[in-house]
Amino acid sequence: MAKELKYVMLLDCYGDLLTEHQRSVMELYYCEDLSLAEIGNPLGITRQAVMSLIKRTENILLNYEEKLGFAERLGKMRDCFSRISSAADNINDKKIRDSITAEVQKGLELL
Repeated sequence: MAKELKYVMLLDCYGDLLTEHQRSVMELYYCEDLSLAEIGNPLGITRQAVMSLIKRTENILLNYEEKLGFAERLGKMRDCFSRISSAADNINDKKIRDSITAEVQKGLELL
C-alpha cells in the first residue's frame, strides 16, 4: 500500500509533466485500481505493454522527485501543519485556537 500511495503522491506532484497517455494509464492503474487487462483492452495494447509503460513512467516520476523533491517537501509541510493543529488544540483561548486552526486549514488547502 505504501508503494501505491507513493506513486499517487508523485503523480499528483508531477502528473502534468507526463504525456497525456502516461498520465492516464498511471491514473487508471493507481487511482482507479484497474487491472493491466482492463487498461490495455480499450487501448488495444497488451498487459505486458501496459506494465512496461507503468514501469517506465514510475522511473520518470522517481527521477523528477529525486531532482526536484516536491513530494517530500509537501509531506513534511503536511506533517508540520498537523503538529501545529495538534498544538493549537491545547490553547485555552478559543479565539486564538480558532484563528490558528483556520490558518492551518488555509495552508493545507494551498498544498
